[in-house]
Amino acid sequence: MQPPTGAATEPTISATPAAINEIKRLIGGQPDPGTAMLRVGVKGGGCSGLTYHMSFDRAAGEFDRTFAFDGITIVVDLKSLVYMAGTTIDFSSEILNGGFKFQNPKATRGCGCGTSFSV
Repeated sequence: MQPPTGAATEPTISATPAAINEIKRLIGGQPDPGTAMLRVGVKGGGCSGLTYHMSFDRAAGEFDRTFAFDGITIVVDLKSLVYMAGTTIDFSSEILNGGFKFQNPKATRGCGCGTSFSV
């Protein structure tokens, strides 16, 4: 697991080498990979109440926190960071149940399908 570079500020998130490598691969497919950032957040939904979402963005806003990992930037809005503080983002390339995984110490319950959680 790799901590973000730069000044240590709380709350924070971390990413495993597998997640960082997959994010780099995905960013490489973007129209302008030099400015692409991965935006990660939480929104209401799913059977447990909250779901994670991921998208690409070009800029961080006033109410965002950025985390730099080995040449990539992950952006999290401050509202989502309340629910995601301490989360580790991982990636699995397994055929079944592969993809990005969020290991969130604040999650008190998850659904059977593994796509939503509650705090």
